[in-house]
Amino acid sequence: MLKRPSLYLSIAGVVAAILLVIRLQKVPQGPPPLVEPPSAPFAESIGARGIVESVDENVRVAPAVAGLVEKVLVKVGDRVQPGQPLIEQDRRDASALVAAQEAQLLRLRALIREAEVREADRKEQWVRAEKLAESRVSSVDEKQRAFFAAQAASAQLESARAELHAAEAQLARLKVAVDLLTVVAPREGTVLQVNVRAGEYAAPNTQEPLILLGRVDRFQLRADVDEDNASKVRPGCTGVAFIKGIREKPIPLEFVRIEPYVVPKRSLTGESNERVDTRVLQIIFRFEHSALPVYVGQQMDVYIGVEGVRGEG
Repeated sequence: MLKRPSLYLSIAGVVAAILLVIRLQKVPQGPPPLVEPPSAPFAESIGARGIVESVDENVRVAPAVAGLVEKVLVKVGDRVQPGQPLIEQDRRDASALVAAQEAQLLRLRALIREAEVREADRKEQWVRAEKLAESRVSSVDEKQRAFFAAQAASAQLESARAELHAAEAQLARLKVAVDLLTVVAPREGTVLQVNVRAGEYAAPNTQEPLILLGRVDRFQLRADVDEDNASKVRPGCTGVAFIKGIREKPIPLEFVRIEPYVVPKRSLTGESNERVDTRVLQIIFRFEHSALPVYVGQQMDVYIGVEGVRGEG
């Protein structure tokens, strides 16, 4: 009688072990995504990551020469016109050099007036010596000396005039150096960033621009296509973009151009499975303002239609 319950318990244990193994072999389903990913509106498409730029690309404004920033004349959001001053650098040293050069010009002009008087005197002496030589009152030697003295005076005058011309050119160059200490807007646009303050030292070749300028009446999108899919892209391709988290409102894109140089990937999403050692083909699209707020520098999901296109190999 005791053997039968033990048999039942053994069978129950084997069944429980089998059920446990089966349960452990099942792949657990992941949690549902917080936001459904956008779906491609094309039968065949490739995905890309895009970054919003101002139309005709952003302008990284930098000073022409290094110097101490004295005034920042604009703020973020200001609309500027071509040639409008943005930043004023300390110009005391450059202005002092201009003043010194202007004083030098006054000295050279005085020397020229002196050389002109000397030349006139030497030429008059030569004319008198020539008349005296004709009447045999003075010798031919005296006539020649007067002639050479007049020639030397003329050469000194020309030298003084050339020196004045060089000094005037140097003054013009110094005035240009003063003008370069005022950084102006190269074109019309809106100030997107201001990365400098009065009292800071500004250099031409810094990584971060002093001022980022761009037009925001229209936007453009720079889409990074993985080099593995580059052969599928064609000029004139269609595309749509989605703001992250808003999959129900696609933004139609207008093709502008393909930049034919494949570059290392720079725009990163921060995803754990993202490849950072790849190269990308960049495609430029444009799009109009929509009801959704879009900002320069924002990343978007992009789908590019490639119906009927097959990659080689």
